[in-house]
Amino acid sequence: MPQPDEKVPLTQRTGIFRGEYFGLLGALLALILFFSVQSEYFFSVLTFTTLANQIPSLTVIAVGMTFVLIIAGIDLSVGSVMALSGSVLGLALLDMNAPLWFAGILCLMTGLACGAFNGLVVTRWSVPSFIVTLGMLEIARGGAYLVTGSQTKYIGSTVESVSAPLPGINLSPALFVAIATVVLGQLLLSRTVFGRRMIAVGTNEEAVHLSGVNVSRIKLMVFSLAGLLAGLGGLFQVGYLQSADPNAGIGLELSAIAAVVVGGTSLSGGKGSVVNTLLGVLIIAVLQTGLAQIGATEPMKRVITGLVIIAAVILDVYRNRSGGIGSYFKRFFKS
Repeated sequence: MPQPDEKVPLTQRTGIFRGEYFGLLGALLALILFFSVQSEYFFSVLTFTTLANQIPSLTVIAVGMTFVLIIAGIDLSVGSVMALSGSVLGLALLDMNAPLWFAGILCLMTGLACGAFNGLVVTRWSVPSFIVTLGMLEIARGGAYLVTGSQTKYIGSTVESVSAPLPGINLSPALFVAIATVVLGQLLLSRTVFGRRMIAVGTNEEAVHLSGVNVSRIKLMVFSLAGLLAGLGGLFQVGYLQSADPNAGIGLELSAIAAVVVGGTSLSGGKGSVVNTLLGVLIIAVLQTGLAQIGATEPMKRVITGLVIIAAVILDVYRNRSGGIGSYFKRFFKS
């Protein structure tokens, strides 16, 4: 089976990875410094704990999006799937009087089923993932409205244990589960055969197919995993809000894609890092929180987030060209 980047020495690949990691870390610290100067309330324990307790849903969904982009796909349905999964959770708790553990399983299985449907259509009929997941975006959103009767279901303290801050540290269990998901996701990507095959599929799908690997099975598993993580995001979201909102997650797919691309995962597939995706999530979260604290309006926050996405895509283009972004700037200043 072909291995991506097999002509690049290991030390060089390690250096590239470290360069991206420290570059993202530097950008994150620069944002924190900027907003700390602009707002006297930003650099505080309250701000950082609140931010940390808000990101679990986006974090786990971005992990799934990382895998999808690595195989050169895309999933536009994750926000709606999160809403549908959360709505099923609310239905199970309020209308069926189910215990939290059973309702949680239904929530996760809803996400898994949506992801598996996406993967099945993509692989069985060779439909572009953009079209399939765009359709699922509407299906899942409509399903969320049907399940909830187009009304927010207020659940209360029944789900408080999922996302309520723990005494003493003011951090939620959901945050620790999200961090564990990042660790496991990175290990899956970098230390397993399945992870190497994901990268290979994104690099050269035809060559992987000719080598005897079942490409359809890999794609089906990746989309299913992305759906499962969207369901987990729905569980976290309901726990955080203590309610099931059919409007939850609108536009979340854009935030997830932004975080993943900012983290260095290539839109053309074959390259990515789950750890860097976490840094991308933190950058997006700090940016949005900081803008809110300095008085930016919601439309302006959307404009700036959109510009960040475009800038990250442009950077991805030059990153994937011969010599990378560094050689581009060298040529620019020489001319």
